Amino acid sequence: MNLPRPILFVILLPFSILSAYALKEVGYFGIFASHMHPAGLQVLTDLVIALTLVMVWMVGDARARGVTVWPYIVATLALGSFGPLAYLLMRGTVSNPTLVKNWA
Repeated sequence: MNLPRPILFVILLPFSILSAYALKEVGYFGIFASHMHPAGLQVLTDLVIALTLVMVWMVGDARARGVTVWPYIVATLALGSFGPLAYLLMRGTVSNPTLVKNWA
């Protein structure tokens, strides 16, 4: 996935503002408490499945690039989509000579 960095920032900025507002209003655990009914559990389950697939992709991509992925996995587990967004931002700045050599 190669999204231009400006697009990632356009996604990250409003999401950060929304997340900060939610934390201010209900707190970290309050965000989870709002998912404790059938519709909320469905959304939470969907998010867990989607983020698990993203983490599997991040691990494979990081191995191929020779970079450390574990800080982004931990961030994903603790902060949700902030982990993959941070990984994608980092991914655009790290060049891996091995990839270039294998591509040619």
